[in-house]
Amino acid sequence: MATVPSLTRYEIPAELGNLIIAAAVEMAKQTNKAFRVEPRRRSQRTGRTLRPGKDTPLWNELRAQLQPYLTQYGQQVNLGRVLGLPRQRINSFVTGGGQMPDAERTLQLLAWLMAVRQGKRPS
Repeated sequence: MATVPSLTRYEIPAELGNLIIAAAVEMAKQTNKAFRVEPRRRSQRTGRTLRPGKDTPLWNELRAQLQPYLTQYGQQVNLGRVLGLPRQRINSFVTGGGQMPDAERTLQLLAWLMAVRQGKRPS
């Protein structure tokens, strides 16, 4: 019989959960085309990994929201410390736009953005 994993392993602070929810609501308000699905051509395969571009409007909006907070010298390094990534990876996510983070780091980016907007510097 399978055991249920302990909830303490997966618990997150209530404040962080609220920040993630607030970020999702804010992005949904600001992105009217976020959930529009464009018809796909038959030649495109389904189930492929998404790449940043016109097919990822939510990621594009998150990048646009992050960029003003990462222009000051040292901010990408500080965010990288929070995420456990080098500055170059942060640059490729936000400034370069050629790559996207995994799901967990995307949620961390949302939480970081909301904390910064509320005047709390997490790093």
